[in-house]
Amino acid sequence: MVEMMGKKKVTHERTDQMVLPSKNDVLGIAMKMLGGERIMVKCQDGKERLCRIRGKMKRRVWIRDGDVVLVSPWEFQTETRGDIFFRYRQNQAAWLREHNYITI
Repeated sequence: MVEMMGKKKVTHERTDQMVLPSKNDVLGIAMKMLGGERIMVKCQDGKERLCRIRGKMKRRVWIRDGDVVLVSPWEFQTETRGDIFFRYRQNQAAWLREHNYITI
């Protein structure tokens, strides 16, 4: 569904086909942009990780402070490093909060 509001197009993504975290993935909130596709993320498990944006997403998805992202911790340095492989839109993040996936 697309609504016209002024000159902007506002799209409402469907929330029934969302990417949910698997057992190895962690939800997080982007806290600080560090440059060079690196972002400090506060994760759901209480840790802050220095994350990088995966190559597939680098120039296709823009991440800002406060965005809800899906992080895959590295196999080594799992406590401090990870990869961002999905960014949730505002309505998807609201759905995650309503269904208690995000408790940060």
